[in-house]
Amino acid sequence: MSILERIIEVKQSEVQQLKKRQQQARNRLNRSTFTERVMNDSHMSIIAEIKRASPSKGLINTHVEPVEQARKYEAAGAQAISVLTDQPFFKGSFADLKAVSEAVTIPVLCKDFIIDPVQIDCAAEHGATMILLIVAALTDEQLNDLYAYATERNIEVLCEVHDTDEYERARAIGFEIIGVNNRNLHTFEVDLTTTKKIAAMDRGKTNVLISESGMKTTDDVEFVQQAGARAILVGETFMRTDDVTKAFSTLRVKH
Repeated sequence: MSILERIIEVKQSEVQQLKKRQQQARNRLNRSTFTERVMNDSHMSIIAEIKRASPSKGLINTHVEPVEQARKYEAAGAQAISVLTDQPFFKGSFADLKAVSEAVTIPVLCKDFIIDPVQIDCAAEHGATMILLIVAALTDEQLNDLYAYATERNIEVLCEVHDTDEYERARAIGFEIIGVNNRNLHTFEVDLTTTKKIAAMDRGKTNVLISESGMKTTDDVEFVQQAGARAILVGETFMRTDDVTKAFSTLRVKH
């Protein structure tokens, strides 16, 4: 085989990989958005999370097989799947994100501590259709720039707040998907009234208000639903259960 023939053979392999990546990108762009799915959902929408560990809870489920778990979530009725990609503190990876995004047809959220546009590019390259921006970790300028960068690339943004001051900052910038983290960043205690306080300020202004942390029972979900939440993000409860379908039926409350 001549040098030219060897080069062409390698290029043919490269072309196949490029075509595969292009198809994956088209599949990602053709998925309905999380917002669309929430608006058409007759039940409390659920973002189901794949999380091996956390700073507040330590190791949760280090043996989870992300693709298997993601397929269970989708089959149970999840409207999106959140994948932790932070390695040092949550034991996640972008490999997890890529594997999950290729295995399901619903939106996939890259959950990480994003501080730079290059992380958004990386999330998109690994199949994310949504990213997380945390108000407590960013200045208003950073929030605005990162939000614009993501939306220009057709990536939805979930903006996470922990109190009313952060909520006001998020609304001033124009975020339409706001997640209320019920966990206090300083004490790590969970208080569902955090969602109630912020929902009272929001009064339906935000397209999707999500209640995060502390969802364990039907009563918990009904409480945040009555407060004004349209969706919930659930990680630990699903990661610790042996019966994902049963856990979903407990939390998937009808509107």
